[in-house]
Order: sequence, then structure tokens, then C-alpha cells
Amino acid sequence: MIDQSSLERFDSQGMHKVYDIWPNIAKESYFSNLPQVEYGKCSHIVFAGMGGSGAIGDIFSAILSKTSTHVTVVKGYHLPKTVTCNSVVVVTSISGNTIETISMLENAIKLNSKIIVFSDGGRIEEICRENKIPYRKIKKHHSPRASFTSFLYAMLHVLKPIIPIEENDIIQSINKMEDISIKINSKKISKENPAIQIAEWINNVPVIYYPWGLEPVAIRFKNSLQENSKIQAVVEDVIESCHNGIVTWDKKNNFQPILIRGKEDYEKTKERWEILKEFFSEKNIKYKEITSERGNILTKIICLIYLLDYASIYLAVKLEVDPTPVNAIEYIKKKLE
Repeated sequence: MIDQSSLERFDSQGMHKVYDIWPNIAKESYFSNLPQVEYGKCSHIVFAGMGGSGAIGDIFSAILSKTSTHVTVVKGYHLPKTVTCNSVVVVTSISGNTIETISMLENAIKLNSKIIVFSDGGRIEEICRENKIPYRKIKKHHSPRASFTSFLYAMLHVLKPIIPIEENDIIQSINKMEDISIKINSKKISKENPAIQIAEWINNVPVIYYPWGLEPVAIRFKNSLQENSKIQAVVEDVIESCHNGIVTWDKKNNFQPILIRGKEDYEKTKERWEILKEFFSEKNIKYKEITSERGNILTKIICLIYLLDYASIYLAVKLEVDPTPVNAIEYIKKKLE
């Protein structure tokens, strides 16, 4: 059962307390005094990072997808050959010690690319100092994944000269987060809390369906379920899955479909959702629909992430696990040292 007592007991390191103030963190980060980048407009931006840092790149890719700015998101050790001295490489590692991201930074230095780096210190800060690379230090809140809004909105501010995103859209996203916070934060532990409703509904492995523009939301939700709730999860593009993955529902299984929908999805995508729902109903498969807020793409994405991240914390409490520790990740990191 999810209640205030169990929340405090299982989330003993207070992750939910950071999420309660996500809108305030976003506002403070966006209106910070951090110097903005001085590169001017560019046609190719590369976002390099792993985990939560990589998810930030996914968001920039989504919100810039309908502009003339070409965005590449890289998660790994090497930058693609399309990166040149004219590309702007945005390197993000919240800890500052992510080995893959350090490798990409060193790669960008060798390519003589334009670089801007974000972290909360670590080895990356030292590399930037040694090589006189533009660097912005962003405060970490609790953990890398809980620091999502502090880094995203600080980057929206710092990168403003090179990204065609309207300030009104950014402000709208923060205002909408404030509205949602009233409904989902830890002071609203009740059956009416939409994040708790999602957590209570999940009993098996979620299969998260999404339309192309909301891919960052699906990936982030999968990652949060894995890190916070310690359960497996699967993501499926709703259009692509109708050409392959949909077949798996012909056989009885322990998966639960979750449909993440945009308020203004493309007409053919809306049609696909209805067909998929009809298919699930005929198969007696229970599904969960989660619809975005109305607004610009940044608003849709960040508000869905806020809701679903909180759902993953409440699910951890329901499953009686602490959302903070990620022991398996630490095991891998130590083996790589």
C-alpha cells in the first residue's frame, strides 16, 4: 500500500522530496546567471551522454526535429564521422566521471570541434580546465536521474544562442509542471493522484507504446522503472510495432500495454491508437492510456516525464524497494575502472 508512512520508509534517501520541487529547480536553472554559449547559430549539434544525461539529448532531438537544425544523439564511446570542426558537441555527464562520455569528449577535442560541457564536477571538469574548453557546472540534486530538470533547463538557458526554441515555450513547460506538481507530489498521497494510479495499475512487465515525437518519454519511463522500481520494461514505437511486435499479443503473456499519447498526435497516429485499443479489447488485454498535456512539444515531454518518473517512485514504494540504490550499475562501473 502506498501511503505517507511507506513512502518515507522505503524512499529513505528522500528522492521524492527532490521531485516535489522539480518545477522550482527548473525555474532557478533556466533563469540562472550561467554564461551562454558564444558559438552563434549552427546547423549541426551533437549531444553526447549516457543514461539520464543521454535522455536530455533525446529531448533536444525531439524538440528540434521540426527545425532546420540537424541533431545527433550519441550514447557510447565514439562520435560519428559526420562530426567536424563546424559541429557543436554538447557533452553532458552529471557525475562528471562517465567513462563513455569522457571518451567522446576526448574524441571531440581531437576533431577540433566546438565544444560545450556540462557536469557537476568530476574528471570532466579537470579535462575542460586542462584544455581550456567551455564548461558549465550544474548542481546535482540527490542523484543523476533526479537532477534531470536542473541540467535540462540550465542547458536550455546556456544553449539559447544556438537552439531555435521560443522562451515562451520554455516558460509554458515550467508553468505546466507547477500545475501537475499539485496533483502528483508527496503531499497528495491519495487515490486521486494520477502517478499513484499508474503505480497501482502496474503489476507485470510494462510494454510502453509511444508515437515518434514522444520517444524520449518512453525511454525515460523505461529507464526510471528499471532504476527506481527495479522492474523490467519494454518500449515500442506504436507505428513500427504494428509491423512486428503486435504479433506477440496473440500468445498469452505477463506483459501490460501502456499507451503514451500526445494531445495533438498526427491523424493517422490517432487512427492507429484506436485500432490498437480495439485489438487489445478483442483479446481481453487490459491497457493503460496516458495522454500528454496540451501545449508545445517541450511541455508535452517534460510533463509526461514528471508524471511517469513520480509513478516509478510510487511503484518502488508499492514493491517495498528503495528507489535510490543502483547496485548493478555500480558493479559494472567498478569492473570497468
